[in-house]
Amino acid sequence: GDGMYGSTDRSWGQRWTVIAGECVCLLIAYWLLFMGGSEALHLPDGRYDRKVALFAVCLATFLRMSFMVLYLLRRGMKWGEAGGVLFAFAAYYIGFCLLGGIQAKPLDGLDLLAILLFASGSVVNTASEWLRDRWKQDPRNQGKLYTGGLFQYAAHINYFGDVVWVSGIALLTRNPWAALIPFFLILLFVFLNIPEHDRYLRNKYGSAFIEYEKKTKKLIP
Repeated sequence: GDGMYGSTDRSWGQRWTVIAGECVCLLIAYWLLFMGGSEALHLPDGRYDRKVALFAVCLATFLRMSFMVLYLLRRGMKWGEAGGVLFAFAAYYIGFCLLGGIQAKPLDGLDLLAILLFASGSVVNTASEWLRDRWKQDPRNQGKLYTGGLFQYAAHINYFGDVVWVSGIALLTRNPWAALIPFFLILLFVFLNIPEHDRYLRNKYGSAFIEYEKKTKKLIP
């Protein structure tokens, strides 16, 4: 087992657990926003339009993530990683809906910016992975390091996309506490995921990755 990267086992148990867990988180978010969950917790009731916007971005994220988890992710997924992913999505769906659902501010231009951030980060995240997947499916590219598509701008451009869409939802809550979620996500990427992924890539591709690393940004293009 070489950690989280490089495993070929399809791990369907872990994948379906992530999807099922996300569904539970979405149901809790829906309860908080639309079924009196916030009143039950003695929290102020925010604006309906903001709640609808928050739930819509969570739903869009769920559909995109399901596509990625069930189709695009071709490596194995350990139970520890599945747990980490679920913890993150509980923070996104439940945390953001809890923080934004109590907000009385009407939707305005800043929220439009939030939705734009969310949409562009989502596109960067999924498009980078999808283009890489298409390239990897070509037998001529077997065992080669992928440095094309959006990955020419940063070695971990997919993580950058994650940071951008998560920041978009954080802004949509209009609650300053929500900024903690993208902040912790950046720390997780910088101190855990990126070093681990780089170690794996260095071992697998050797000098090809070292050259690519020298001339390419890490996270922020």
